[in-house]
Amino acid sequence: MRKSLFFGVLVGLMSPTWAQQLILPEGAQTVAEGSTLSFRAGGSEPGIKKFSLEGTNGYAMSIDTTGLFSWNPDFNVVDRFEKKKEITIIFQGEWADGRRARQPVTFVVTHTNRPPAIEELPVFYVRQGVYNRYQIPPEYLSDADDDPLSIKPMPSKMPEGATLSSNGLLTWTPSRNQFNSLKNPITLEFVVYDQPERTETVGRIRIAQTQQDLAPDVLIIPADTVVTLKEDERLNLKIFASDANGDEDLSSLNFISTDPRLESRAFVSNGTTQGEFSWTPGYAFVDDAEKTKTFDLIFFALDKETNRTEKRLRVQVVDTENLVEKDKLLYQKYRATLVQTKGLIDQLEENHERLNKMYKQAKRGKKHRAIINASLGAATGLSPVVLETEPSKVVSGIGGTTVLTLGTLEATEVIGKSKADILEKMKVNVEIRNQLQIEGDNFARKYALKSSRRTKEFESDREKLLPVINNQKLVILELDATRPTYPKIDNKEMKKTFPDFAEEN
Repeated sequence: MRKSLFFGVLVGLMSPTWAQQLILPEGAQTVAEGSTLSFRAGGSEPGIKKFSLEGTNGYAMSIDTTGLFSWNPDFNVVDRFEKKKEITIIFQGEWADGRRARQPVTFVVTHTNRPPAIEELPVFYVRQGVYNRYQIPPEYLSDADDDPLSIKPMPSKMPEGATLSSNGLLTWTPSRNQFNSLKNPITLEFVVYDQPERTETVGRIRIAQTQQDLAPDVLIIPADTVVTLKEDERLNLKIFASDANGDEDLSSLNFISTDPRLESRAFVSNGTTQGEFSWTPGYAFVDDAEKTKTFDLIFFALDKETNRTEKRLRVQVVDTENLVEKDKLLYQKYRATLVQTKGLIDQLEENHERLNKMYKQAKRGKKHRAIINASLGAATGLSPVVLETEPSKVVSGIGGTTVLTLGTLEATEVIGKSKADILEKMKVNVEIRNQLQIEGDNFARKYALKSSRRTKEFESDREKLLPVINNQKLVILELDATRPTYPKIDNKEMKKTFPDFAEEN
């Protein structure tokens, strides 16, 4: 019997239902961006009809039916600050009989720095004997990793007397012989490298002589043809002008607008080769009846021979809500609501002290006031009596026995107001005051920030607070109706009552 049991356990352990598993590379798999990683997955048992992946998250991993896995990580998987990134996915194999096996694999993707890219640069036309300047246009240089770029010259490739700065400014005053040699244009090579990897790319500038008067060139940065902005946004443009005959041939750089409201001071000239356009529309630029306002900016450059070049930029201004004024209005509502609440709280506190004094007076009156009750007993006669102090006055006197009773009564029930009424008013006073304090604290705390007051809930909560301020039971308290609804209360006093009150405007 024991042998059979042992044999049954052994067979169960050797059953293929638990032994199946995938055969994958051991440890984390390291792959660089832009490189291809591939391997073949297998199973501990033959007969896998299908392989699949889970958790790829759009990384473009693939595995075919034979188990061949392939992945070429894109260059945007890891940024230049992370350097490396771990990604874990699950491999799954399915046998023909329905059995499955799953196993995770971790990939370590390392960042690959890409060299800068340089587009074909405009030709540098020079004139003889004059100081020629050529600014390498920054929009022709790019780095796929958004690394900062720097420029350095290659001394062996530089013409004599030419200089190239780190920001791409090439200057040269060619002599007669140098200018004549430019009948066959030359190519100047320089190096662009990124930071901090210092990966280099060689750039080239073609230099040729100018034999005719050419029109200047205008460059707008950013190099857009249409710009859309809100009324409270600033439009800032860098304007560069160059002339193939030399920058000295330029005479002016300026702009005109199809909308006459733009003033000339929006453009600041830093010489004839560059300028800056800076302008904010303002909340009144677009009419309330309109949603947008469109106009054109035309930047132009003139040379000394009156050759003209212009670049046109279309500007679309979108009507924008004046958040500054709106925030001021909302804050006034916020503060006015709390001022009204605090004013009523202060009045209720004063009224509570008044009611408390009335209640104390009523209690004293019960102890010190009494009513005299007199009744006649056996009367023996009735005759006039003359008072000695006032002979002119005569009163009636009763002879006989008289019973006089001096007893204390509830004076407040007979003289003045009822003590029970005072207690009821004090209860209502405290109830309304506590409710105002709680609601006011919640309102001050919830809407202390500008952003919270811009929500739809702000007006709704203000309306919910108004019935508390105008509680119908206030009539019972007989408060002074001449007091102002919005008393003058400074922020310091407000914070004493509502600690979370915001003092911002």
